[in-house]
Amino acid sequence: MFTFLLGVLFFNVRFGMSKLAGVFLGLAGAVLLILLGNEGGLSGKTAYGLLIVLAAGCYATSTNVIGKHLREMSSILISSASFGIIGIPLMIYLLGATDFLHRMAESPQAWESLGFIVILSLVGTVAATAIFFRLIQETSPVFSSTVAYLMPLVALIWGLLDGEALNWLHLGGMALILSGVYLSRR
Repeated sequence: MFTFLLGVLFFNVRFGMSKLAGVFLGLAGAVLLILLGNEGGLSGKTAYGLLIVLAAGCYATSTNVIGKHLREMSSILISSASFGIIGIPLMIYLLGATDFLHRMAESPQAWESLGFIVILSLVGTVAATAIFFRLIQETSPVFSSTVAYLMPLVALIWGLLDGEALNWLHLGGMALILSGVYLSRR
């Protein structure tokens, strides 16, 4: 929804009523899942949902900027630059201002674990981000951001595998999200 609103307000994105309905329907499903929490009722800690709203605003800004100003740039270059801007200062901090190397030396499996984390981040985050940026360039920021509506579904599935409750309201929230994605794609 933020991608759509920012796109209309600041990036001259045209919209149709089905896109608008799809965005609000998907948002309603995501809000329903946030409000239900892990207890299966409306007693969850919804304040953490505000962090999701903040993340969605940042996400919306990113997709619109890429769709409007970086459409011709390589998605691998965009992904590399964005992770380099974050990663290089954090590595300097980690190595210079913490006892990271000392802690790594204390555990024999620490370097192997770090290696797996690096592989996961390169394949699961950097490569996925490059593919996502390519999707933005080939379609539109609004369509590509509908992928984010699927994240609560994936999180819910992981929760089920972890033993969390699932009820009809959760299924209704998932149905709203999928209906919103369908409508916004039309």
